[in-house]
Amino acid sequence: MSKIGASILRGFEEAIAFAEGTADISLYQVHIPPEIDVKAIRGRLGLTQQEFAIRFGFSVNTVRHWEQGRRVPEGPTRAYLMVIDREPEAVQKALRIA
Repeated sequence: MSKIGASILRGFEEAIAFAEGTADISLYQVHIPPEIDVKAIRGRLGLTQQEFAIRFGFSVNTVRHWEQGRRVPEGPTRAYLMVIDREPEAVQKALRIA
């Protein structure tokens, strides 16, 4: 088997183990950056502060404070903002009222 084929197979096996709950979770890590640029994320999405706040469940004052450097998002919020930055449609879909 080629290296690429072996890598794909290993990834598939890891995905199955993770889905089944049998994976060794100590092997998986997440990277949450110590700083996150909320204004840049909002800008990439083309939203005003108010639109961004409403769309993703923040208060507009909190968004303003982050962007002005008066406050910084804490760990879980930074993770949420990373997901918003990378997969905004998925977040919007998950938050949509059924």
